[in-house]
Amino acid sequence: MNKSSLHDDYFVIAIDSTGIKVSNRGGEWIRHKWNVKRGYLKIHVAVDIKRKRILSLIVTSEQVHDGKILPELIDDITIKQNKVVDSTIADGAYDNNNNFQYLSFKGIKPAAIKVRKNSRCRKTNHYLRNKTVKMQNKNNLQKWKDSVSYGKRWIAESVFSSIKRMFGEYVTAIRFENMIKEMILKISLYNWFQSIIVT
Repeated sequence: MNKSSLHDDYFVIAIDSTGIKVSNRGGEWIRHKWNVKRGYLKIHVAVDIKRKRILSLIVTSEQVHDGKILPELIDDITIKQNKVVDSTIADGAYDNNNNFQYLSFKGIKPAAIKVRKNSRCRKTNHYLRNKTVKMQNKNNLQKWKDSVSYGKRWIAESVFSSIKRMFGEYVTAIRFENMIKEMILKISLYNWFQSIIVT
């Protein structure tokens, strides 16, 4: 394997989530199934920031916290797709000790995860989380963002914006399993369109 192809197999990913509206009947089904007030979906994605393509998608109810989904997104890329993730960019919703431990175990750099404002260094924290807390406390936040290219997280947000412009901000399926299939189809079409633009 030559150097360029090796480099192409390493991914820097941005992880984020967004809400997707459902049809009236689908919303009623979700509200009844999960006993929630609004009844919308959350789509969680890992985006290849170089190619602006979605590498992994997970669809959940609105109740699922973003931080819990990070390992599933990365396992989908590294285990199921056998790709190598070099580093991860994510906002404060993904700041928890378990995620830092998981990323360290996988050999993935978590340097661009924004920690919460009240974060403190603790003995019980993973050393990489303590290091990130120190960096963000020691320097001003903007300096830290610049040093780790945190601004590239906007690529995930621009992907969401593109998908909603192309396919609308809602799903029409009624059953949850069909909503997942609909989102997978939309993501596949988005990636295909993106591959045409890039090539």
